[in-house]
Amino acid sequence: ALFGLLSHVFAGPKVMFFHASMKKHDLLTLVSYYGKRWKKMTNEKVFQMNFAKVYLLLENKALKKGRTKEEVLQVVCWLTGYGAEDIEKMLSEPVTYGEFFQKAPAPNPNRNLIKGVVCGVRVEEVEDPLMREIRYLDKLVDELAKGKPMEKILRSMQSKRES
Repeated sequence: ALFGLLSHVFAGPKVMFFHASMKKHDLLTLVSYYGKRWKKMTNEKVFQMNFAKVYLLLENKALKKGRTKEEVLQVVCWLTGYGAEDIEKMLSEPVTYGEFFQKAPAPNPNRNLIKGVVCGVRVEEVEDPLMREIRYLDKLVDELAKGKPMEKILRSMQSKRES
């Protein structure tokens, strides 16, 4: 999951220590230990991360499981409404992860169909709207890496429209 991949980005040795000892739990699990104030700081750090670095981590996760760069790009475009050219341009510019989601031109209206758990956190229960968008992408890439078919990952509504 994204937070597991990003543990090395956070500089604090306490985060590294607790993360390493918790194994598959993500950084938000630490909320119960540090309280809500720490959660807010963690979200802000994630929002300020460089989009290109995070995108490459997500892409590499999918590639290691036999998926393609094009599939990752398709998932990101479906979720945010960006075109492939827009994303390629943003990868070469200093865009934060938060800005990437805040400026999304057309967030997919079916993204609320994304349900499930990413590193112990239910994506549909994430309170912060921006963090929920980030979690949606994390969940989609997880599904991609697990080999789920694209039509299911993209929550295709065709079968409902055809009825």
